[in-house]
Amino acid sequence: MGKRWTIHILLELHKGDKKEKGFNELKRKLGGVTPRILSARLVELESEGLIIKQTDHSKVPGRSEYFLTESGEDFIQVIQGIKKWGTKWKFKNSECDRSVCKYCDL
Repeated sequence: MGKRWTIHILLELHKGDKKEKGFNELKRKLGGVTPRILSARLVELESEGLIIKQTDHSKVPGRSEYFLTESGEDFIQVIQGIKKWGTKWKFKNSECDRSVCKYCDL
């Protein structure tokens, strides 16, 4: 859970009406994550049971999409709770002097 990009990937899969997203869509939406790191994090999240990978073999090449499992959806509540707590108590980042924000790694 503590590795860079892990929380961002989970939050991106949770966003919007379309809950499943392909590799390239995730890479584009996350911005800045390398394909190697994204691939590694997706494998880790799948092995931890937080996401599922489904591949449509009727397309060439097969299109894989990722979505949150029930456990992953439950974990989103934990992330949101931590964010709410941090916002309430306004802890400041010593480097940027901002509270929990888009500039920090959460």
